[in-house]
Amino acid sequence: MNKFNHVFRRIGWLIGFSLLVTLFSALTLIGVNSGWIKTKNQAGEWKPRSIATDLEGEDKAALIKLGYDVITKSPQLIGPLAKDAKKRFAGNNLTCQSCHLEAGTKPGSGSFVGVYNRFPQFRGRENKEGTLLERIDGCMERSMNGRKMPHNSLEMQGMVAYMKWLSEDVPNEKEGVYKGFAKLELPEVKADPELGKLVFEKHCTVCHGENGQGMRPDENSLYQFPPLWGDDTYNHGAGMHRIITAAEFIKGNMPFQQATYDKPVLTDEEAYHVAAYINSFDRPQKQNTEADFPDRKYKPVSTPYGPWLDNFSAEQHKYGPFQPIMEFYQKEYNLKKSK
Repeated sequence: MNKFNHVFRRIGWLIGFSLLVTLFSALTLIGVNSGWIKTKNQAGEWKPRSIATDLEGEDKAALIKLGYDVITKSPQLIGPLAKDAKKRFAGNNLTCQSCHLEAGTKPGSGSFVGVYNRFPQFRGRENKEGTLLERIDGCMERSMNGRKMPHNSLEMQGMVAYMKWLSEDVPNEKEGVYKGFAKLELPEVKADPELGKLVFEKHCTVCHGENGQGMRPDENSLYQFPPLWGDDTYNHGAGMHRIITAAEFIKGNMPFQQATYDKPVLTDEEAYHVAAYINSFDRPQKQNTEADFPDRKYKPVSTPYGPWLDNFSAEQHKYGPFQPIMEFYQKEYNLKKSK
């Protein structure tokens, strides 16, 4: 009899345990669906995809990796250091990640995270709705001081595949964080290159050198830190040649590996003035910039080259103060401009 009691107790315990597991599983499922239990992304632990850890098993892994390589080793694959002269589309030795830091995954540096989802989009510089490939064309001709790549080339397709991959499964609340640059409280004064020089000497020379020419082991190697002016950098038609854009980038990212978009090192004024200093030097000149912004009311107020629809001087368009120009476009064209 005792033997049977022991068996029945064991069976009862197993049935009870099974019911408990079933109940716990059901409550977990309900909790996740209703928000009682946080998933990994919901808990704020989401982070951009990484080539090092997240590429395995992707259908277009080889193409995505090629795009990553083009972005991080641009001079060697599509620039002056490319073995195949026909592949030398970029005219300088910057990499794409000279601006789009950490291969386009760092917030506050024109990140590629989510960028694929925002195209096609209207672009005032061309006055039309453009594709992501056309946006890359603009970077090639301006920031890279070169020429367009064929849209059907493996290198271009790889870049788009990489950006698309980074833009997949991005939580809505994260897309805004990774879009564009840090916010700048725009000083209501003219940007002063002499004040900027003091900031540069204190914070920037350790990487970019006193002459702003960056650092690399030799002329056949990639830059460890890119040149900021001179012959081997972005041309005067690039967005980074606009003081406001440069100041936003600098505020969120410089000094390198110290500043972040939400914890800057420099003040708004310091970023503003050092942007003026960097952009006060000679650099390559893009041809035919007068064709930019066919509808000139859409031209950013900080565009340093004409023609413009207003009577403000070229010097004010380059160095500011920019608020009077913004007020003019608000009054005359009902356009609220921030750049």
